[in-house]
Amino acid sequence: MKEVQGELNSTLIVMVSVGVLMAFFFSFIWPLIKHNFQSQAQCNKAACDCSKAVRDANEGFCLCRIKGGEAFRCVYKG
Repeated sequence: MKEVQGELNSTLIVMVSVGVLMAFFFSFIWPLIKHNFQSQAQCNKAACDCSKAVRDANEGFCLCRIKGGEAFRCVYKG
């Protein structure tokens, strides 16, 4: 009986550890990855003004716009 209880405790510890790691990943790391991907994809599709004056005024960011949309900032890749 003690052997079974020991295996149950080990299984429970592994399941709790996996749950904690998943919670950390999906609440902190995944939103960062998702935001980075979305912003990079938008910057590739947009028409951007990356002149030196615009970059200096926007702390190193270009002002970009997708047809009919609001302006957003993209990191300068020049």
